Amino acid sequence: MIVIMRKGVKQSDVKRVRDLIEDMGFSAHVSTGSKRTIIGIVGDVDNKNLSADPLATLLSEEQVETVYRVSKPYKLASKENRKDNTIIHVDGVEIGGDNFTVIAGPCSVENRKQIIETAKGVKQYGAKLLRGGAFKPRTSPYSFQGLGEEGLKLLKEAKEETGLPIVTEVMNPKDLDVVLKYADVLQIGARNIQNFSLLKLVGQTDKPVLLKRGMASTIQEFLMSAEYVMSEGNANVILCERGIRTFETATRNTLDISAVPVLKRETHLPIFIDPSHSGGKREYVPALSKAAIAAGADGLLIEVHYKPEIAVSDAIQQLNIEEFRELMVQMRALAGVLGKKI
Repeated sequence: MIVIMRKGVKQSDVKRVRDLIEDMGFSAHVSTGSKRTIIGIVGDVDNKNLSADPLATLLSEEQVETVYRVSKPYKLASKENRKDNTIIHVDGVEIGGDNFTVIAGPCSVENRKQIIETAKGVKQYGAKLLRGGAFKPRTSPYSFQGLGEEGLKLLKEAKEETGLPIVTEVMNPKDLDVVLKYADVLQIGARNIQNFSLLKLVGQTDKPVLLKRGMASTIQEFLMSAEYVMSEGNANVILCERGIRTFETATRNTLDISAVPVLKRETHLPIFIDPSHSGGKREYVPALSKAAIAAGADGLLIEVHYKPEIAVSDAIQQLNIEEFRELMVQMRALAGVLGKKI
């Protein structure tokens, strides 16, 4: 069971409700976000020997907004908490519901020409948001690490040219403030899926969060990471399956397409697929993209570069503009059959 306190609640009211919960024999876990205070209750709330109904008792408190019965450990992300699917609004773009949203752009922001040309190309053929890395997590410390704030400024310029909202990764808590100045959606990469300090910080912002599944994370661990963000008050989380690590070496990672129907059963949050990182080669991207929409995903996160052959990172998995155009023609035809809008 979870208790949602009203906005602007005083700490004295939170303490009173927490004490009330503990007086009934339960454990109370308080999470104070920038917008909401949430109290998680641990214990058998359905015990027939209780002297009072916990639900009715808590709802009688003036500063309690609502109380949910949730058996899943990911209480806010669970469909037990919210039956209707979450729709996230980003600068006029709706993510979730009947929409199939494509986020496209290069792996890394390299220079002005590259990001502007790529942004114009993906906008022309149907992308609704622009992705691009300014801070890059790389396996080797000697690989290109991104342009930092200069890359963010170039993303802003691309947005001004095209109107596409910006999705970009934040890796380090100390970089969050600068990323917030430019980003419309904060991406948390697979390597930071259990960086709980970072998850809590982005949960205290008002920016939607695109959370990528870790390469060795179970679905429950994935949802618990979303719960860290949501427990701080930010309910706008997009889940992104990007392939998991298995024994197979033919692809960069193994796309867990079954994660889509499983997550659809477990959570109300939008679910995206990253066909670029899962396949690892551009020739696999179209098939994996079509599998994503057929499985019920809400969108794609695709790497596209105006000239992939000169890309400084992930060159072999990025589509060029013409390949992206061809894919979007196919995706629109499939979306129409499945009742989705691109």
